[in-house]
Amino acid sequence: MKTETPKAQLKRQFRELFRCMDFVADNYLRDKDLPDKTVERFAEVYQQLGTAWQFLGLQCKHWDGYRKAREGKMACRICGKIKGTDEHWLLLPSKGRKRIGRRATPTSKEVSPTEKQALVVADTIQFHGATVEVKVANAYKKAWPGGKGGDMTIADDRIIKLREGQVECWLDTHLVHVRWKPKPRGKREPNYGAFPWELSKAKLRNFPIILEYDTKDRFTGLTILRPASPERTGRARPRGKKAP
Repeated sequence: MKTETPKAQLKRQFRELFRCMDFVADNYLRDKDLPDKTVERFAEVYQQLGTAWQFLGLQCKHWDGYRKAREGKMACRICGKIKGTDEHWLLLPSKGRKRIGRRATPTSKEVSPTEKQALVVADTIQFHGATVEVKVANAYKKAWPGGKGGDMTIADDRIIKLREGQVECWLDTHLVHVRWKPKPRGKREPNYGAFPWELSKAKLRNFPIILEYDTKDRFTGLTILRPASPERTGRARPRGKKAP
């Protein structure tokens, strides 16, 4: 027996679903002689079928392209989803690797007037007790604290934050922060930082680690200075060759 491809299986499921929706609509929603309670119950059935339509649509890859629908919009030929609409649900496998979205980076070199306009991605997920936050933004203007001194420019960046229990790990373009027992921003005590004193200045170049502690000399975390990425610094010049 030949196994159905995912595309063929999904098409068959949509045909069955649409037949059920048409059956309910034609026989129980358009008949004016039916009791109101009966119409109300089948209206709920129709809504549940519509929910099944949404979740089936999450599996569709729009293999057959789009067709022209009402008001000049384009609809998928398989699932009927309107092209360009946002998804409000995610369909993930229960086992194995889960993939949500694609890697996002800053998209413009221009400076936006507000953080909201500069935002590319801001998403959060709680996964088996761990919280992951992803924030990607272009450069934008922000007022100095206290409203004095005009505006400052916040550089474009990609920030990943992972929280597990009492540990928070923050990664951005230039730094890696590991914080122990992080507190809300408004309740944080001032932190101090120092390089490991045992290492000489020459060796510190190979160990760009800053230890952090609070006013009571308690360890609060550490910061690792990340080397600049090649796309920001350009390709390294071989030794012994002068720049033209």
